[in-house]
Amino acid sequence: MSVARHQRPSELVGVPLEEIMRKYVGRFRDKKPDWAAFADAKIEGYRRAQHRFIGAGGSGKHDDPTIIPPGNFTLSIIYVEPGQGNAAHTHEVEECFFVLQGFLDVFVEDETGKRITTRLGPWECISCPAGVIHGYQNYSLEPVYFQVMIGRAHHILVSADITGNWLPRLERVGSRIQ
Repeated sequence: MSVARHQRPSELVGVPLEEIMRKYVGRFRDKKPDWAAFADAKIEGYRRAQHRFIGAGGSGKHDDPTIIPPGNFTLSIIYVEPGQGNAAHTHEVEECFFVLQGFLDVFVEDETGKRITTRLGPWECISCPAGVIHGYQNYSLEPVYFQVMIGRAHHILVSADITGNWLPRLERVGSRIQ
């Protein structure tokens, strides 16, 4: 018999193991791709689908009944066709991209427009620190699946520039996600 060395969170005290297993397991086959998860995903060049597992990620769709309740981070799988990606953006916390299948060109950028890009393949990742402008594009010939983790469960401030020019922080384009 095992001994729990840490207390359960108050919302799980007295909850049967069967309920915990039901509530905290996510299966890809049960996830539907959300092609409208992000405001910029409606624009050609930024189309992608989110499969939410733990929390809403950057989508803001916290009322999704299929997600595992987040604690201190979110986890999603993103699907991106060739020629698509996302807008340069920042978060108030770190964000990690971990490639599962395919190739993804990731970048970091400064406010002068200097951009450094590298290609990630399967089982490679980038951790983008809070406040660092970053993003990705699929310049390969095949679709890519990758995991995204954001270092906070809720209230992520996403600032994105869909014009191709990074805007000063006071002129944020994007949405406040709660």
